[in-house]
Amino acid sequence: MDIDISVGKESVTINIENPHRFDLSQIMLSVIDFLKDKGIDIKELRIEQLIPRMIRGVAGCEAGCPSNAKSVVSDGFGNFRLSYVEGGILKAAYLQGNGTPLEIKVFPGF
Repeated sequence: MDIDISVGKESVTINIENPHRFDLSQIMLSVIDFLKDKGIDIKELRIEQLIPRMIRGVAGCEAGCPSNAKSVVSDGFGNFRLSYVEGGILKAAYLQGNGTPLEIKVFPGF
């Protein structure tokens, strides 16, 4: 499973070896490192809560996709616009005040 985070034209990909046993603190270190100079307040956006929800939604697809991923979308999350992309991909988009988009995509590993 991969998490792709992009701000404007810059992006980073984080690999998740086991979506059922992931290290959120390690993931967040990578996220913070990537976003630190981009003026994004990850605490206000609650990215540390969004990412696990997205991982579980995509991992849940293995038991009957797209139902689990689509339930994550229908539940919504804060200021993010969530969407399901064919193939089990979850996308969260947020348009910053300066007009630069922040996107988080979680891709299944199957």
